[in-house]
This record gives sequence, structure tokens and C-alpha cells, in this order.
Amino acid sequence: MSEGRVAKDSRRPVYVISVAATLVAAHPRTLRIYEDEGLVCPARTPTNIRLYSDEDIRRITWIRHLTRERGVNLAGIRLLFELEERLGARILEALYAEGTRKRTAEGTRKRTAEAAAETAAANGSRPDPDNR
Repeated sequence: MSEGRVAKDSRRPVYVISVAATLVAAHPRTLRIYEDEGLVCPARTPTNIRLYSDEDIRRITWIRHLTRERGVNLAGIRLLFELEERLGARILEALYAEGTRKRTAEGTRKRTAEAAAETAAANGSRPDPDNR
């Protein structure tokens, strides 16, 4: 990263509702409806002002695409988001399990190689490199 540039956190809430609405070409009331439906959850200031992040803006843009271009209603979008979260969790669990299996297999290979080396040393010979 070059000097003077700060990494941008896409989850950092920065846009008030009027700016967020302008960015997504929607009325502020539309954003409130999305919030009421549980589709977006903007941060709140201590004085209860909604603040939207870049991630919220991306999500709202996607909601608008699904409703306007694909004809999906808000209940359908909520279901899609729930499925996305479940699948995301399952994918993370699968990746974790795969990593655990790989670490276990690597540990087993390492212990087998060490045992072979110890046996060979005890017998006064070198382990066969082709017989792992």
C-alpha cells in the first residue's frame, strides 16, 4: 500500500440514509422498509441515526436488482439471504474439516517417516526412500 493511503473497511458505517438512498437510487423510505424486513441492518449512532457501510450499499444494490430485474419479493430475498448464510456456514465447516484431515494425514506421514528412520537407525541401515 502506498504512503498516505488508508485501507478501506467495507463494513465501516459512513453514509447517512439520504446519502445511501442516493447511492442506490432509492427513496430513504425504501431503505427503512428493507431494514424493517430484516434485509439490511445499518449501524446506529448514539443519537439513533442510521449509518450505512459500503457492504450495506452492495447488499441494497443486490436487493434492488433482485426485486426490479428478477421479480423476487422481499420474503423471497430474505429466504435467499438465509440460504446464503447457511451455505456459507456449511462451506466454512467443510473447509475446516478438510484442513483438519490434511493436518492429520500430514502428521501421520511424518510420524511414519520418523518411525521408519528410528527402525533403520536401530538396524544400522538407512530407510528406503522409495518405501514411504
